[in-house]
Amino acid sequence: MDLTPFRPRLARTASLVLAGVVVTATVVLVVLMPGLTSLDVASFAVFALAIVWFCWRQASVRAVPDEDGLTVRNLLVTTRLTWAQVVAVRFGDSPWVQLDLADGDTLAVMGIQRADGELARAQARRLATLVAARTRTDRDD
Repeated sequence: MDLTPFRPRLARTASLVLAGVVVTATVVLVVLMPGLTSLDVASFAVFALAIVWFCWRQASVRAVPDEDGLTVRNLLVTTRLTWAQVVAVRFGDSPWVQLDLADGDTLAVMGIQRADGELARAQARRLATLVAARTRTDRDD
């Protein structure tokens, strides 16, 4: 069974490009703007670093399956699930896949994003197949 990590394509590319643009624009502004104090330069740098950090987090969202379960890294929180905790995989109205969990909760999987079109649908099917294969019981209920 394919245990390749699930990663978004479009959001990852856009985030990395935006991070590069922010770094370049910050350097250009600091070099070309006359009369900046050290505090001004530090402020520009801190603001740019905050944006780059956010872009990096967005670019690094993923879901990593293994034999025992799934590790879901979303924008701010990373969650480890066993296969038995996952009841269903669905897109619904969300921009990313949702997992229905055994405790009645849901968990977004930002690593599979609707914006990726057919790739996202294929990844959602692959994740649903992994869940079904790993949670099958003798009674298959």
